[in-house]
Amino acid sequence: MEREPATCENRVSVGPLAGASPSSFGNTPKVGGVDEGEEQNQTIGAPVLESTEYAPAFPSSTTLGLEVVNRLMRSRYVTGIGILGESNSGKTACLVSLYLLVSNGLLNGWTFADSASLTGFEDIARAARVWNDGQPPDQITLHTEMADDRQPGLLHLRLKRKSDGKRVDITLPDLPGEWTEALIKSSRSDRLEFMKTAEAMWLVVDGKALRELTTRQGAITRLGELLGRLEEMTKECPPKVLVVVTYRDKGALDRSIRDRLEAEIGKRALSAEIVEVAPVADNEEACKSGFGIEALLDASVGVAPAAAEFWTSTTPVAGVRAYLGYRRDR
Repeated sequence: MEREPATCENRVSVGPLAGASPSSFGNTPKVGGVDEGEEQNQTIGAPVLESTEYAPAFPSSTTLGLEVVNRLMRSRYVTGIGILGESNSGKTACLVSLYLLVSNGLLNGWTFADSASLTGFEDIARAARVWNDGQPPDQITLHTEMADDRQPGLLHLRLKRKSDGKRVDITLPDLPGEWTEALIKSSRSDRLEFMKTAEAMWLVVDGKALRELTTRQGAITRLGELLGRLEEMTKECPPKVLVVVTYRDKGALDRSIRDRLEAEIGKRALSAEIVEVAPVADNEEACKSGFGIEALLDASVGVAPAAAEFWTSTTPVAGVRAYLGYRRDR
């Protein structure tokens, strides 16, 4: 308390102080010939945080690579869903229908929470928004083409279940049908290694081919071969298999066709459940667009468990009070 404040070695000086003699700073150590006071004067008024070098933007890639998905899986639990099917079977249409239902709040039981691949969904759903004089386009989706013939493109969605508030992250691949056809014909599975960790697998079957007598047997036979390839590929960790039959708007599958499908599935070790969907319905009288998509999603990630009753209410019965009736019959 007896010393001058200006002589304190811990005092931050912003300039020459009144009443302080030049000799009072004579013992101040110097670093590289520059006083500490001069260094502090240079930092005072400087920005605390550096400005960002670039503005936030969507990623340039329309789909996610395996590295991005692996990094996402390390941060939180992600349910991987694999999708296989021949060309023009309706794989991309199912993805477009799921995205449009979620984005418009029409997916009963689920709401949108987040997505790391909005540009990818918008890219495949763009054709569905281009109408001609009030008429829907003849083809909602285009043929899927990959920039890299060996690297898959994955889409991500984070959904919130209304029943229990649980948030679920899912990844879905958008692959060309040629990959599935190569798997069936030549057992080429090197490009599908990432599907070995999938928890659910959609095997999309062209519903029109099943309803046509001339193409029915071929479609059922190829489905059985695909199940066999999938069984061999995922024998260490078999997924839940869902046979997705498209074109539900053409009518429900006949009992005879369903029986033949179940008989073909029964020949394999992998069990499968048949789900009929209509991603885009031409006949709104049979069913609306998006029919079966919610059931397909619930079957893939599971439904919410029933809430247990916290305190069960019991109605008292006359004459059965345990305390008063103890040993009364003796």
